[in-house]
Amino acid sequence: MKQIALLFIVVLAAWSIQAADKFEDISTADLKKAIASNSVTLLDCNGSKSYANAHIPGALDFSAVKESLVDKLPKDKTALIVAYCGGPKCGAYKRGASAAQALGYTNVKHYSGGLSGWKGSGEKAGCSKAASCSKGAVGAATSVIKKKCCGGCSKK
Repeated sequence: MKQIALLFIVVLAAWSIQAADKFEDISTADLKKAIASNSVTLLDCNGSKSYANAHIPGALDFSAVKESLVDKLPKDKTALIVAYCGGPKCGAYKRGASAAQALGYTNVKHYSGGLSGWKGSGEKAGCSKAASCSKGAVGAATSVIKKKCCGGCSKK
């Protein structure tokens, strides 16, 4: 009987650890509403190079701010925090979501569509002003420069 109880405790603990690693998904429609109402903090977990090329507008570059994340997130621990990465098969979002959760945030969600889903929904992606231009990028028009420097990420 003790062995069965011990096995039950081990299985329950393993399930709890796995469940703690899961984050509720947020739909594209709900994310758009949260962005429009300025009620979400987005964590782009794709890495700084990817962030410079394209990210959901307003998102924080998790790689760049992870050491000072506590200063970048809202003071309200119930505030909506959404972590995302490249798309449905990417697991990099877990780093940002777990970091926010470890800081005590209780409303941490995952945008499983990621950057590819955002763009696929017809939304624009933002680029970092610090995005490095490829050598020889020329053009008087800002749109030409932006396209060469940011990979055209301002386009749908």
